[in-house]
Amino acid sequence: MSVITGLEQLKAERFARLRGRRVGLVTHPPAVDRQYRSAAELFFAHPDVNLVSLFGPEHGFTGSAQDLEGVGIETSPFPGVSCHSLYGHDVASLRPKPDQLADVDVLVIDLVDIGSRYYTFAATMLYCLEEAARAGKPVLVLDRPNPLGGIAVEGPILKPGFESFVGPHAICTRHGRTIGELAHLFKTERGINVELDVLDCQGWARDQDHDATGLPWVMPSPNMPTLDTAYVYPGMCLIEGTNLSEGRGTTRPFELCGFPSIDSYRVARELNECARPGIVFRPVTFKPTFQKHAGQLCGGVQLHVTNRAAFQPVRIGLAVLWALRRAAGDRFKWRTEEYEFVTNPIAIDLLFGSDRERSMIEAGAHWCEIAALWVEDEMKQLKVQRNINCY
Repeated sequence: MSVITGLEQLKAERFARLRGRRVGLVTHPPAVDRQYRSAAELFFAHPDVNLVSLFGPEHGFTGSAQDLEGVGIETSPFPGVSCHSLYGHDVASLRPKPDQLADVDVLVIDLVDIGSRYYTFAATMLYCLEEAARAGKPVLVLDRPNPLGGIAVEGPILKPGFESFVGPHAICTRHGRTIGELAHLFKTERGINVELDVLDCQGWARDQDHDATGLPWVMPSPNMPTLDTAYVYPGMCLIEGTNLSEGRGTTRPFELCGFPSIDSYRVARELNECARPGIVFRPVTFKPTFQKHAGQLCGGVQLHVTNRAAFQPVRIGLAVLWALRRAAGDRFKWRTEEYEFVTNPIAIDLLFGSDRERSMIEAGAHWCEIAALWVEDEMKQLKVQRNINCY
């Protein structure tokens, strides 16, 4: 038990800091202790905790909803405890409402992030901090290790005008922070006047990924089944901004990607010739069972990460997008329909955090030329990170 999460520490304290207070809990299925008991279950069962409300982020309190699937009213499994969705059918649904916070003395957040700006649980936490500040309610964040480790930072910093639920704050794509560190960052840089308490992890070193912590892995969303998926996600989520398949509807989402009737061997050969460290591309054919190109044979590649420490997922995601776009030719399209309640900017610009990368791709720039522009942003964030470092 070298690494102890905020939830485990709260248990060790016998929930003393919550005694006599009405508690609202923002959580989901992967927020568990070492015995795989959920935070919600532990809160409800403890005699000194008055759990009055549950709040579920994207995918719902039960974690069963697919991406972009709005969650309506959920039924609480605990008698006398209300359950509210923080991912419904419009932008307003992403925030707790004043009446939902009225009977809460403290809002506790235990959410499992995977170290990527696109992953929406950090945005949910940010919105909860803002609404708690307006309601005059204190917030307790139960921290957990960043499953990708806390050293590497990669990708462009989000630019003003491109904020959204998949990028609410100006950080790099792979941000290298824990969710507790993000809470401190949001409070400081956005000037949120909230009483914030972060119960840090104990025993975590920044060079440890999830496997090194000995903590249980419970998939944090339906298409994030393994740590292998989490490692490629910071780059491969970019495919969502196109009509290419990111492997949803297969057993290896984000590790598989492709498009109908393209030459998988040619794409794999082109990508392997880039000789980037820590990754091998294998030509594959796959058939998604749902979402993009459901029921159609797609040619593409599977990403095999051979060295996690050397692997640069955001650069590789850009390289894959660039190569598949060339292979698809005139059939390639940017995704233009509403994405996370936004129609303009389009999805790919929200994911990159500006329209610069898309414009350069359209102008014929090589992906290496585009990635070279990220170095300045990465160095800038690393300097900031030294000041927002709990470990």
